[in-house]
Amino acid sequence: MRGDFIKRKTKPAGKDVNAWDENSSFWSYGSQDLNTSVPNASSPTSFFTFIPNVPYFDLRIYRESKVKSVIKVHSEDMYRLLENVHFDGDYYRIKYIRSEDWEYCWDLAVRVQFFGKMLGMTLYPKRLVSQKEKRVVYRSMILVNPYQLWDETLVNKFWNLQERIEFLIARILFHECVHVIISLGNIMPSGFGNTDIYLEFRKMLEVSVSKKLSTEHNNVQFRLWNLVLFGASGSESEEKLLERVQEIYEFLINEKYSNQKTGKSFYSPSDNKKIARKYAWMAAVKAGGSTQVTRRIWQVEARRLSIALKELFDRIDMELSNMGFK
Repeated sequence: MRGDFIKRKTKPAGKDVNAWDENSSFWSYGSQDLNTSVPNASSPTSFFTFIPNVPYFDLRIYRESKVKSVIKVHSEDMYRLLENVHFDGDYYRIKYIRSEDWEYCWDLAVRVQFFGKMLGMTLYPKRLVSQKEKRVVYRSMILVNPYQLWDETLVNKFWNLQERIEFLIARILFHECVHVIISLGNIMPSGFGNTDIYLEFRKMLEVSVSKKLSTEHNNVQFRLWNLVLFGASGSESEEKLLERVQEIYEFLINEKYSNQKTGKSFYSPSDNKKIARKYAWMAAVKAGGSTQVTRRIWQVEARRLSIALKELFDRIDMELSNMGFK
């Protein structure tokens, strides 16, 4: 049995969605055809766009090697993930392992382009299984949208436009790759996805459900359960509803970790209140919306989740600090 990072182009596939908006991740799922939701890479608007006071802007001025070197400073694991991936929208094989009689592969594509006001998006397709070849292939595509080029903080830090866009691409890509690395750790056979990032995330998740944080954890679970009931169609079993609660709970911890990791690496510390407020609303949407109750009741419960979530996040930080984690 072995695990290797290797380079190989593969064909695109359909996907699920995990997107990042304004320095954090917007998360939603739904299988779609890639060509219906992603701007056409062959279109001039994919790489050329109008920016105020700049009549014609070529996005391709960034240096791919420079972006990767910025990422390498913060994470060797992530650099190895991206080392042989070009940012051209094609799929490259980033992980291959053999466990018993089966092969497990992970393909990744990265595309940099303007597409509205969403900083980043990670697309997770369904896995491809070949019983004949005993092979399982997972695919992800990361879209990077460096539209915040004229953010005042970035402009003051990087007067050179090329350096500014490279830093911004690296920061967005770093955040999205955290999600990919966590997915690798969750999906690949035991032990093959154990990177530092994945193990740090698992530690945070473990702490969040520990006995010391039982009050805060239970409060969040209670609010999620209410929201899942509010959004239920009426035909789901209790087991399915509980699975949805757990799925959303892990998503929330995933986003806290991803925002925190990116913030620390790029010197913009995350804020628990802001993260809790943003992702509590997303969790409420993911739970199904206000199918069974009025919108006002649903909004009140989402706000209560935000309060409970901040308390949980604060306690997680406190406990990790007490354990020696920074």
